[in-house]
Amino acid sequence: MSSRDVAAVGQLLGLLESRYAMRVLWALRDGHPQTFRLLQDSVGGITPNTLNTRIKELREAGLMSHGDEGYLVTPSGADLLKRLSDLQAFAVKWSAAQARKPKAASPSTPDRSS
Repeated sequence: MSSRDVAAVGQLLGLLESRYAMRVLWALRDGHPQTFRLLQDSVGGITPNTLNTRIKELREAGLMSHGDEGYLVTPSGADLLKRLSDLQAFAVKWSAAQARKPKAASPSTPDRSS
């Protein structure tokens, strides 16, 4: 991978690492436009200010836009989501494996009553 490729990946990851950025895009993955309020509900737990900031950043990055019926992903955003589509299948498998792991015993606190 060239240094230019590394920089491009780093730039994209920097954007997607922003709090709620991936959740905003993921909420729009079905291709149906969402109003601000519906998008806020779909993401869950995001404040209006944070959602406004993420929308601005994702629109500037060309990953989402606003049409007559609400916010939606652009063709570029849809391409990204398509490439991330295996994430859901992986997450389900990973979560199941995590649930099967034996819980690590927490270190017991010494009894100081003696």
